[in-house]
Amino acid sequence: MSTDRAEETAAEATAESLRYYSVAPGVRLNVRSGPGTSYNLVRVLPEGAKVPIFCQTPGTTVTGTYGTTNIWDNINNGEYVSDAYVQTGSDGYIAPRCG
Repeated sequence: MSTDRAEETAAEATAESLRYYSVAPGVRLNVRSGPGTSYNLVRVLPEGAKVPIFCQTPGTTVTGTYGTTNIWDNINNGEYVSDAYVQTGSDGYIAPRCG
């Protein structure tokens, strides 16, 4: 197996194992450039969106549909959403800490 093929296989396995989580019903969720409400607004997710969680980090405490938390979910490079609006099935960390 060539190195290129091995890298492609690893990338495919990562993509396949990536889980998507539902944003709270009826919520258009703000996506921020960092883990807090003081960070710039990057975009707004539409109602019914599903997001991947690459890592999680503490930030501004937010009260939302799924409780009050300071956990922020990294959904893309430089894009964070409050875990208070993402249905992960847990009040704690479900992904590695962002480093």
